[in-house]
Order: sequence, then structure tokens, then C-alpha cells
Amino acid sequence: MISLQATKTALVLIDLQKGITGLPLAPTPGALIVERSKELTARFRAAGAPVILVNVAFSPDFADAVHAVVDRSFSPPGGFAPDWAELVDGLAEPTDLCVTKRQWGAFYGTDLDLQLRRRGISTIVLGGIATNLGVESTARAAHEHGYNVVLATDVMSTFTEEMQRFACEEIFPRLGRVTTSDAIALDA
Repeated sequence: MISLQATKTALVLIDLQKGITGLPLAPTPGALIVERSKELTARFRAAGAPVILVNVAFSPDFADAVHAVVDRSFSPPGGFAPDWAELVDGLAEPTDLCVTKRQWGAFYGTDLDLQLRRRGISTIVLGGIATNLGVESTARAAHEHGYNVVLATDVMSTFTEEMQRFACEEIFPRLGRVTTSDAIALDA
């Protein structure tokens, strides 16, 4: 069990969007990640801990997207649907903070760090999609910004079991504490 102080801890969920949760994911389907995320957000809200929902979105002309030269670019199979960037139904509550990013990680180019620091947050619990892209990029930046990072592996998924395994077993233990959502306790 990992006990966390609710007044100093925030839940940060990455890219739980209609277009992303519907992709073929492994090891856990998007619908199950959403269900587990809703349960975890309810626990955080009940404890008075902030819930931060991060989505990725771009302008219609993609001028605000990263334009670096890469060997393999990423775009979802079938392209971007009109509701691709919208959070899944029933996840957000009026008290939640919403952050829009324009790259994998949720820190660079957003006000996430500012929002966390102004609320006195020193620990973030992370989940979302994709484990080895948006979640891992955000975990690395959180670690570099001096936050304590807790990674709830049962509320994250990616595109292959190998990608999930490598991130959870090789990368995440070097960035924070790796656990499941049911092993997180929030103390007043």
C-alpha cells in the first residue's frame, strides 16, 4: 500500500480521449482503462485531491504540432476523427482541471507545472494512454521537475504488451513508484 497525502497529491490522466481509447490497445482495452480511471478519479475527488485530465489536440492546420524530422511519424490508423481530441464521456467533472498539450508530454508548453505548484502538489499519480508515449514522457518531465511520481499501471495501456512491459519494468521504477490503483491510499 502506498499512502499519499491528499492535499499534496494530484491525479494526472493522459489522453483518455474518444479517438485514443478506441484504438487497439494492449495489454488492456481502452474501455477498461476508462472504467478504472473513473473509479480512481472518484476516490481522488472524494479525498479532495485534484484531478487533472490531459488531452492532446491540434489546430485544424496542425501548425501547432511538433514538426521535427523523424524516421516514423505517428498518426492514428484511419487519421484523426472529428471527436478525436474530446475526453471520453463521463470522465470530467466541473472541479477537474483540464490541460491541452500538443506533444507527447504534458509539461512542456502547458501550464501543468504552474497549476500543480500553486496548489502545493508535490506528488502526482499518473495513468492514461499510451504508457510508453504520453504517460512516460509526462513521468520523465515530472521527475525532472522534482515531483514524486506514482505510476498506476492498471490505469494505463499502449499498443503492444512488450511496450507496456518495458516501460513498467525498466523505465518507471527509475522515475518513481510503480503500483496499481487499488494499492493507493489517500490520507487527509
